[in-house]
Amino acid sequence: MINKVVLSGRNIGEDYPPFIVAEMSGNHNKSLETALKIVEKAYESGADALKLQTYTPDTITIDYDKDEFFISDPSSLWKGRSLYDLYKDAYTPWEWHKPIFDRCKELGLICFSTPFDETAVDFLESLDAPAYKIASFEITHIPLLKKVASTGKPVIISTGMSTVSEIFEAIKTIKENGGGDVILLKCTSSYPASPVSSNIRTIPHMKKLFGAPVGLSDHTLGIGVAVASVAMGAVLIEKHFTLDRSEGGVDAAFSLEPYELKLLVEESKRGWESLGKISYGVTEEETKSKVFRRSIYIVKDMKAGEPFTYENIRVIRPGMGLEPKYFDIVIGKRCNVDLKRGTPLKWDYIG
Repeated sequence: MINKVVLSGRNIGEDYPPFIVAEMSGNHNKSLETALKIVEKAYESGADALKLQTYTPDTITIDYDKDEFFISDPSSLWKGRSLYDLYKDAYTPWEWHKPIFDRCKELGLICFSTPFDETAVDFLESLDAPAYKIASFEITHIPLLKKVASTGKPVIISTGMSTVSEIFEAIKTIKENGGGDVILLKCTSSYPASPVSSNIRTIPHMKKLFGAPVGLSDHTLGIGVAVASVAMGAVLIEKHFTLDRSEGGVDAAFSLEPYELKLLVEESKRGWESLGKISYGVTEEETKSKVFRRSIYIVKDMKAGEPFTYENIRVIRPGMGLEPKYFDIVIGKRCNVDLKRGTPLKWDYIG
């Protein structure tokens, strides 16, 4: 069982706050200036890392607009486009990678990428990428997994659509070919994804089954699913990120804006801090609050020898007297000293 993965000096695991990755994807809208602004806003929002996607239209498909190469699904964000046209619009030019990596380094933001073929791995190695992400759609691309493994660096694998055997085979391929530590990401490969189909209860099961840290690659709207995943043990959260959804972009519709990313960073950390340990009884923080429990008090002046009645004692706040469970036992007994209204009842006062 791997409990911790170290990425560029940062610890990722259940004993550490969730590691937040801002996915740029194609939200740069073909502008390097916008891409660099996305880097800066990701940093300002508190993200731990920025992730790119490294491919060209020709490394991922062919220029053909018929049959399965054309997106006809009426529910798709990209209906009516060929795969080649979509990837031509969405890809991040390779000559942009170095300035993006450099700007991240200047800010102290970790930068890595998802390669989609072996040539992309060679290119990212030239930039000294600290880790590699395997997209859900590439988990069965064994030649790519072998190439990534050969770098010996940490590998983050999205598992959308994957069967248990496919995940085992991917991990086995990474390990048998010299790969680094693996982090798995629960993922639903629809865009946007529904919270109902997120099934984040799978996260602890994945951790136990595969012996690896598990996070979430989340395509739902908002941050609710991502924050909830922390309670399930998610150690890394990846969300698509844009400057402004209204400006459009291939993934803008299900991407977070800067204020939302900042909120995700803050709330996921709060969620992680709240997990704590199995605990009953009074915590150190609660000690001062015990006074606000109820207890038995004298509510009417009493003379020594008088019996305790429903009129002269009551169960009220604060909690400095006998516990309420003794009320019926005390009724009918007599006090052995004079007692003033507002006195907490003690055993010493009972004759």
